[in-house]
Amino acid sequence: MADRRAAVTDAGDRRRWQALGVGLVAAFMTLLDVSIVNVAVPSMDRALHASPSDLQWVLSGYALTFGLILVPAGRFGDARGRRTAFVVGVALFTLTSALAGLATSPAWLVTTRLLQGAAAGVVNPQVTGLIQQLFRGAERGRAFGLLGATIGISTAVGPLLGGLLIQLGGEEHGWRWVFFVNVPVGILAVVLGWRLLPARPAGQPDRHRLDPVGVLLLGVGVLLLLLPLVQREQWQSPWKWALVPAGLAVLVGFGLWERRYARHQTPLFDLRLFRLRSYTLGALIALVYFGGFTAIFFIFTLYLQNGLGYSPLIAGLAITPFALGSALASTLGGRIVNRFGRPLVGIGLVVVVIGLGTVVLVLRGSPQHSVPLLTAVPLLVAGLGSGLVITPNQTLTLAQVPVPQAGSAAGMLQTGQRIGSAAGIAAVGAMFFSSLASTGGDWAAAFRHSLLLAVGVVVLALVAAGVDIWLGHRRGDSAG
Repeated sequence: MADRRAAVTDAGDRRRWQALGVGLVAAFMTLLDVSIVNVAVPSMDRALHASPSDLQWVLSGYALTFGLILVPAGRFGDARGRRTAFVVGVALFTLTSALAGLATSPAWLVTTRLLQGAAAGVVNPQVTGLIQQLFRGAERGRAFGLLGATIGISTAVGPLLGGLLIQLGGEEHGWRWVFFVNVPVGILAVVLGWRLLPARPAGQPDRHRLDPVGVLLLGVGVLLLLLPLVQREQWQSPWKWALVPAGLAVLVGFGLWERRYARHQTPLFDLRLFRLRSYTLGALIALVYFGGFTAIFFIFTLYLQNGLGYSPLIAGLAITPFALGSALASTLGGRIVNRFGRPLVGIGLVVVVIGLGTVVLVLRGSPQHSVPLLTAVPLLVAGLGSGLVITPNQTLTLAQVPVPQAGSAAGMLQTGQRIGSAAGIAAVGAMFFSSLASTGGDWAAAFRHSLLLAVGVVVLALVAAGVDIWLGHRRGDSAG
């Protein structure tokens, strides 16, 4: 009898990790599409004769709809079952990937990218909610470590995989394989997800409504915030920035509505989560850090390809050290986060600043050759630091969140990351192009100046982490 119970336990344990593996593959696939398309833009331009506005929407439309759908999708998974939401999201992502690869016009491609981003927004909160649901204690840290490695690698390795696919598929149609590669992976994830992910227990009472007014207010608020950021190059009127305070005002209205709604029903997002110091400061760190580190890949790719004439493949390889460092440190960070708490995040941020600062130093003489080699070790160091930021911060931020709210809490956390990424790319990109104009086309100087701004943003995240550590010491909280 004891042997049978042990066998059942082992089988259940194995099934949990298999379910996590399916979730991580889907998360990798959806997060990869944020950056992989960047290197495919010239090929798309030649094949579809797209306008600059069309190309901007191909790049930014995905991030826009991704950010809009995260919290409602997380609440849906909490209320109606994460397996259903996951499988539907992956199926839609797979279908829209295939349609994007078959595009024959810019309008077709833009539409499918918008739908693809929405599908990605459905998938990702389910993965985080699944970790909260299936794992506890040190195992949860390990699971978040694997998720952090997935986030770090997918963000940094996109240009490399995009460059490889374009080289294999040819300059004319290689960009289509950037989308087609998702199809077989997505089909497999749908089948395995339905088989391995736990269903909502039969007969479980469903008292959750999806709060349509809250969905509308949050969607409008996030849309107003993101639109001027993702369309910064195409909308020349300064009036576009009036949408930012308008978006903030709508989000204030969302908060007031949620507080009122919570008196009688389960809200879209429970504002009481912000009473948790770990959640509030962790979400702030994530928002600010993503504003700094995701912008780095944007400007580095511009510098290497447009400034120095490197191929998409070499530009992707140049970013690989960061991805490797992030993957290694994320796995380690997930294992040790419960021992060190928030100070581990602070250490990671310091290492990121050191690594990126060294990149600025090695490029002081505006080198024209061997830039990927010169920056390899500093980017590896920065990647190691990043791995100690993303995974531990996510683990600590969600540690005290009740499992029934895990999806919506993760959705709000990721929404902040998407807003931070868009704001960071807008600010750092503006610095890059402004410096390029003022220095008469000195690409190295433009990269150094904009990278310094990105480092400054990371320092702000370090300040937020320092505040959390200080408060933790004052209250005697060893987890910081």
